[in-house]
Amino acid sequence: MEPIKQFELSKEYLESLQLGIEQGDNDFIQESLEGVNVADIAAILDELSMNEAIYVLRLLEKQLSADILIELDEDSLGRVLRELETAEIASWIELMDSDDGADILSLFQEREREEVIAEIQDRVKLEQILELLRYEEDTAGGIMAKEFIRANKNWNILQTINEIRRQAENVEKIFSIYVVNNRQQLLGRVSLKKIILAASDTKIEDIYEEDVISVPVTMDQEEVAAIMRKYDLESVPVVNVKNKLVGRITVDDILDVVQEEADEDIQAMAGVSADIEESDSVFTISKARLPWLLIGVMGGLMGAKIIGFFEDGLSKYLALASFIPLVAATGGNVGIQASSLIVQSLASKSAFDDTPLQRFVKGLFVALLNGVVLGAFVFCVVVFLYGFEPIFGVTVGFALFCVVLLASFMGTVTPIVLNRFGINPAIASGPFITTTNDLLGLAVYFGVAMLLLKL
Repeated sequence: MEPIKQFELSKEYLESLQLGIEQGDNDFIQESLEGVNVADIAAILDELSMNEAIYVLRLLEKQLSADILIELDEDSLGRVLRELETAEIASWIELMDSDDGADILSLFQEREREEVIAEIQDRVKLEQILELLRYEEDTAGGIMAKEFIRANKNWNILQTINEIRRQAENVEKIFSIYVVNNRQQLLGRVSLKKIILAASDTKIEDIYEEDVISVPVTMDQEEVAAIMRKYDLESVPVVNVKNKLVGRITVDDILDVVQEEADEDIQAMAGVSADIEESDSVFTISKARLPWLLIGVMGGLMGAKIIGFFEDGLSKYLALASFIPLVAATGGNVGIQASSLIVQSLASKSAFDDTPLQRFVKGLFVALLNGVVLGAFVFCVVVFLYGFEPIFGVTVGFALFCVVLLASFMGTVTPIVLNRFGINPAIASGPFITTTNDLLGLAVYFGVAMLLLKL
């Protein structure tokens, strides 16, 4: 087995590789990429033109090219697949694990998918992939692989070792041997260590562990990730409604899920309405960003309307306008802080989590403390540093106190409500909270000014 070469992509190497492709220097291309990790090669292909990337893929050994395809991000992979021959794609899919092959096929439209399926010669692999395609993409069934090793409880150690040798040809990583009965129902698992140390005539049913953690095919991928993280599992078996063992999910599959979910939450918090990459077209990126930007603009226009409603009062106390940015920024910051903490707690649920009412009460006390400190600080600055009348300082300070309470309430309640209705609560931590708190903050600010300053 070739050692993995430490690789750092440089502009000089990229230029040399492109020159090698242009001149057809296949020996240089193969030698320079020999021993380089497939993830690094995928990063190199991302920097090449489409024709150059495909040239390299076709030049490399087939298994290596199949592994590289898996490492490409979804957008790059989609563009590459559109340029490849159907027979080529099918030949690479035959060399992948079933879950990766299913992921590849899921990127095609139905007609194109059928064309690729017709070219796949490995009927066992095809049957496995077609079974995976029946499951929803974001469920345990959708991310599991069909390659795993099972042993019947009635086998002895010698039979089991022979079967492991046979089955292991299609399994890249062996974490556990799953034990089943004659109906292929999951009973438990047995470690390789126990199999190696046991006598050859020992029965599997005498040494296997029954306390195996499994997940149903319909379980959401986020719940699977939470289970594997909680119990520190390298792999988890997947069973159907009859407890029949149908697949397994490995830690590398879950890392992809965690990354995917984190990307979705970050984009939701930033006010991006779809899954986009920097490499997407200008139109695609703009379409994903515009909805929340338009909401922000509409919020700004409504804010201007609120300020216009108090135009007469502002003419008496022009200094009120100077503190509008302070009120808006503080309300937005408090709301984002509160909602981010709630979103974080909702993402890592525990049996001992606070109830929504407990979260609200705790948030209220935090807001009261923060509001008193911030209000008192602003009062002191407005009166003693800026030299305004005490009543004006009380107005700004008390208004800020009320804004902090209201923003904290919105930041706490909104993600809880969204989560209750099955909507991603991360959207509450972005433009939604900021825009809402800007409008409410202005209304509260001028409302307090009307009461205390008699506008």
